Amino acid sequence: MTLRPLFVTPVYEASLTTDRSFENFNAEILEACQELAAEDAAGRAWCRAHAYGGYTSYGSLDDLPRRMSVFAELKRKLDRHAARFADSLHLDLRGGKLRLDSLWVNVLKPGAGHSGHIHPHSVISGTVYVETPKGASALKLEDPRLPLMMAAPTRRADAPEDAQAFVYLQPAPGTLYMWESWLRHEVPPNQAKAPRVSVSFNYGWR
Repeated sequence: MTLRPLFVTPVYEASLTTDRSFENFNAEILEACQELAAEDAAGRAWCRAHAYGGYTSYGSLDDLPRRMSVFAELKRKLDRHAARFADSLHLDLRGGKLRLDSLWVNVLKPGAGHSGHIHPHSVISGTVYVETPKGASALKLEDPRLPLMMAAPTRRADAPEDAQAFVYLQPAPGTLYMWESWLRHEVPPNQAKAPRVSVSFNYGWR
């Protein structure tokens, strides 16, 4: 008997901790995120209007790599990883490039989460994690076939990761995840006693 694993859903995982001066870089990113959360009045207003539990710059600032040098450095790092992921996906870019379309800060307070969603109009999306206190939420990924399974039984609890309907990835500071933007994902409620800090992004094809 042969099983052929067709139509796989790859998720790119890397760590920035091996980069030179990671501790200083991560501390600088954390300070920048906290500064934005304190000073971005428009962002805080957007969070209140959209019931976001904490702070995100998603609805208020679209120029972080130009606004703060630490985000420009992060962009350079992400560009390299996005190129590797695109190559591993065998994407035929036809002379175009994947370009960073958006990059935003997330400071998720205790008890808050982010319901399931996708990132339309993008090719690759992802998150790099800055601070993940004990109990901080995992990244929950959903099998894209789930809406089509209809009467299929659930998977056994001992099923391997690639057979599960939901996979939970537990990040640490410096962890980088990338996935194709059509992959539905969510952030369960943050069970930590302190905020979970991350930076998310989208790459488009230009």
